[in-house]
Amino acid sequence: MPKLYEYFGLIILFYSNEHEPIHVHGKYQNTESRAELIIENGEIVDIQFSSVKGRKPLDRNKFNDFKVVVEHYAKEIVQKWINYFVLHQSVAPEQIAHRIQ
Repeated sequence: MPKLYEYFGLIILFYSNEHEPIHVHGKYQNTESRAELIIENGEIVDIQFSSVKGRKPLDRNKFNDFKVVVEHYAKEIVQKWINYFVLHQSVAPEQIAHRIQ
């Protein structure tokens, strides 16, 4: 499972056996939520956040962190998806050590 980002303890990742549509998971301790990137004509037009079946969702603070990271890095997430799932390239994790405004 390729880890994309770590943001103050929150891990944003793909699972290795993922499927379209393009989406990422945010995990913190025993909680997890999901963000699906909606793409039309090659552009990100929306990001839909949801819970993960069978998992406790991120608490409000970690969910807000997850939302900030996904919105800020949305284009990079799409490129990392293409690199990993389409081009079969490895994806290096990034540690984000500053607060995203």
